[in-house]
Amino acid sequence: MSLMLKLLAITLLLSNLVQADSSNKAIKDFFIKNIKKNPDIKSIDIKITKTLNIKGQKKWKAYFLTLDAVQKNNTPVSKSMLWFSDGKLISQDIFDLKQGANLQDLVAMPFDDKFYLKENLIYGNVNAKHKVVIFSDPLCPFCRKFVPDAIKYMKDKPNKFAIYYYHFPLPGLHPASVVLVKAARALEIKGEKDVVLRLYNVTVNPREKSEKKILEAFNEEMHSNITIQEMNEQKVSKHIQNDLKIAEKMIVRGTPTMFFDSKLDKAKNKYKTAK
Repeated sequence: MSLMLKLLAITLLLSNLVQADSSNKAIKDFFIKNIKKNPDIKSIDIKITKTLNIKGQKKWKAYFLTLDAVQKNNTPVSKSMLWFSDGKLISQDIFDLKQGANLQDLVAMPFDDKFYLKENLIYGNVNAKHKVVIFSDPLCPFCRKFVPDAIKYMKDKPNKFAIYYYHFPLPGLHPASVVLVKAARALEIKGEKDVVLRLYNVTVNPREKSEKKILEAFNEEMHSNITIQEMNEQKVSKHIQNDLKIAEKMIVRGTPTMFFDSKLDKAKNKYKTAK
């Protein structure tokens, strides 16, 4: 079992309600003590990056944590987590019976200003009135229906919307999307425009694993000639990995995920009502 799987297993074990003090130090010590029991971990560091009050909850608070560990073989592992505590108990999943919702759906980490990167700005001006963030998999069925229309709605209003796009392929569901996003980034590096928008028109089996077949479908749609070598260049991989790291820091788990002016937009419609 990989270290990440073991960490996830420990997280699941800790999901049961357990006694804990509400102070940040006590919560950090609680996690360090339990995760250090994993014999494959060489070192571990826990940081509480943000604490939020929860609407409608007087006792419970949300704690955003980052876990950075190093395996015995010196392989680093990083994970972001969201937990809740009322000062006596700590849990990862709590359901509000009145609202019929998991508290995880009621809070979200604000999008960090340092993640608004120039290379992720696909349309609009840096100083536009509104900043819109999109995490998406180009082969996600809902993304293919929603993302292109949303982008088209905003792209012609550069002073109103700055659109930041982050590749978030889901290889477990759509293996082909990994190749598509790398090919898209390689084409962007060459200076091609509207690559992300046109990416959603590529016709390929989401379960396809042949790089050659996926790349052929991409080049046919884009009228390009991206090669496997260009697609696998370090500067391409670095960009995709950075997008995935940002997704992890923001605890993005599904697609499409949108932030509007740094706040998670669960309904994904604030851009339509923005003044």
